[in-house]
Amino acid sequence: MPELAFDTETLGYIRLFEERTGARVKDCLEAEEKVVYLVEPGDIPKAVGPGGVIVDRLKGLMKKELQVVEFSDDPETLVRNIFYWYSPKEVAFAPKGRGRHATVTVDPAWKARAIGKAGKNLKVARAILLRHTDIVSVSVA
Repeated sequence: MPELAFDTETLGYIRLFEERTGARVKDCLEAEEKVVYLVEPGDIPKAVGPGGVIVDRLKGLMKKELQVVEFSDDPETLVRNIFYWYSPKEVAFAPKGRGRHATVTVDPAWKARAIGKAGKNLKVARAILLRHTDIVSVSVA
């Protein structure tokens, strides 16, 4: 995977997040009008706080929507973590060009939310996966 480079604004987001939460940030990106933090495995409880109180405080401070995802070197686990709130039942991979396509199966009741308005959540997932895996596209079934 390519080495990640951050601009000054992103470095500021990372510093603020790490200072306020004590969680270690593996990656940070802006996608679809939200700031997405990938935190080191095991740091989710620190990052979100009891009942999400820390993330809520940071949202207010930054005046931005935030998403926190636990990083994993395993592509399937990373996909499951990205779609954590939609209780993924299965992740399947198929070859696509020079990479792979991931299909995430969720409960039909959650499908529209997992995709997001105008595919917003899929775009965020793809942005993360392109930076850390060989997954080039993602869909929800």
